[in-house]
Amino acid sequence: MAKQPRILVGQVAAITGAARGIGKATAQAFAREGMKVAIGDLDAELAEQAAAELGPNVAGFALDVTRRDSVEAFVDATEERFGPLDVLVNNAGIMPVGRFIDEDDATALRMVDINLHGVIHGMKVALPRMMARNRGHVVNIASQAGKYGAPGGATYSATKHAVVGLTEAVRGELHIEGSAVELSYVMPFVVKTELGAGTENARGMKKLEPADVADAVVDAIKHGLVDVWVPRSARHTYRFGTLLPRRASDGVVRALKFDRVLMGADKHARAAYELRAARSEPGLEAGEEPRRLTS
Repeated sequence: MAKQPRILVGQVAAITGAARGIGKATAQAFAREGMKVAIGDLDAELAEQAAAELGPNVAGFALDVTRRDSVEAFVDATEERFGPLDVLVNNAGIMPVGRFIDEDDATALRMVDINLHGVIHGMKVALPRMMARNRGHVVNIASQAGKYGAPGGATYSATKHAVVGLTEAVRGELHIEGSAVELSYVMPFVVKTELGAGTENARGMKKLEPADVADAVVDAIKHGLVDVWVPRSARHTYRFGTLLPRRASDGVVRALKFDRVLMGADKHARAAYELRAARSEPGLEAGEEPRRLTS
């Protein structure tokens, strides 16, 4: 008999990078489920604005995921406002695109700091609290680039591969220790957000809405899912590809234009996002200009 989905009413959730895009859509989905939600974002004003839009059980806080003390303060504020943390969604991330050999070191470091260290900090802060209560769920937002590797997004792909491996490894540790705390990672295709602006389409795959990913996050928590593909059909495509010889699988990727999704991105359409991503540089002082993002 299939397990009954968990009831999420009253649970406390914190979401990083949630003032816009997937994070905000997830906050909205959680609020609909009757959860109490903390939105954390580098843009504190926008986080508070998003929270005000979503109702009285949603609060916005300043958050820099590259600093563990900031993550600690965010979770402390969440628990002070709503009670013990039940769910953490590590969503914060950036995706500058372009040829790997043209990528400057500042861009690479920024991606690793936000996309990977941000997840590490979130898990290290949240897990001890959850383990002490022997309950809780951490959801890490990865990407299908974390399974395939996407030309035009090499370092981004590397950070998402790392998120997948990190989640699997820590999940194994929790199992060995007999902990009931759960971990999931969600792997969406390109989403219609500012981060996905100007990217190319692939044959047979359409860009997702943020709500599609948010619904997948809710589903993961309700049903205790571990590796979540969005859309679900992408799992079958991936499995099929792993059964083919390398030359054949490469041919399928090229035929479906998966290798062009990021490599063929429209720089003009992405200009506003790339500038905002540059300004998310960890440690950037107020009024200081970011270092060169791409050549």
